[in-house]
Amino acid sequence: MLLLLPYAEYLRRMIEPRNVADIVFVFLLVYAVLKLLRGTRATPMAAGIGFLVFLYWLSVKQDLATLEFVLSNGLLYIGIAIIVLFQSEIRQALITFGNRFRMPFSSRHRGQFGEGIYDEVILAATTLASFKTGALIVIERNVGLKNVTDGGVKLDAELSYDLLISIFNTASPLHDGAVVVRRHRIAAASCFLPLTLNPRLSRDLGTRHRAAIGVTEDTDAVAVVVSEETGLISFVQRGEIKRGLDATKLRGAIFEALEATPKKEREQKQAENEAEEIASV
Repeated sequence: MLLLLPYAEYLRRMIEPRNVADIVFVFLLVYAVLKLLRGTRATPMAAGIGFLVFLYWLSVKQDLATLEFVLSNGLLYIGIAIIVLFQSEIRQALITFGNRFRMPFSSRHRGQFGEGIYDEVILAATTLASFKTGALIVIERNVGLKNVTDGGVKLDAELSYDLLISIFNTASPLHDGAVVVRRHRIAAASCFLPLTLNPRLSRDLGTRHRAAIGVTEDTDAVAVVVSEETGLISFVQRGEIKRGLDATKLRGAIFEALEATPKKEREQKQAENEAEEIASV
């Protein structure tokens, strides 16, 4: 009976609200980390580190002195190794957590974009593509791009088709680099972006495409790219690129990413347009 008392006391402490909340928070944190790692290159790396930890535990249990010595010295630097190997995943996770925490307390940029404003971007992209003039337009969302715009030429000008065409004209001193769009204004031009280090990308992608992928990997921005060599229009989001888009597909990709209008509303509007076309015929 006396032996049961410590166990009963342990159970009583475990079911205290504070301890239950502690366990729930740890569970949610671990779940969120695993969800962020799933499907990324960090997954096999994390598995490899877990295997090394298992080997260290085994060496301690089985008294394998040499293996324990090697692993114990190596595991001292595991924290630095995690930061170096998983720096992009850690950065993306912190951005995700920050956005989700900030969402209830601040209005988000999405939904403040007007369809007419981004028709200007689409018209400019298709015009530049027809002349095979390279262009890179980055649309800022929730994560600020101040570090990018500070390195470019600040404009803070109203977004328009004419201004975009003028900027990317090869005779313009601002054509080399990216244009950053913040809400309905062009924040800066001639901005230089970090290039992606993804080794799996096609060798056909040039510096402009790699810069678009790089900025969308580090932030939640989206980018529109016009190839100077082929005249193809591409749309980049979360490090993934869609190539060979026409005006209709580009428009759908932009509004799908920015959620400027709800999906059901877009489908209803598309159905109404199709019905009007049929009726006119």
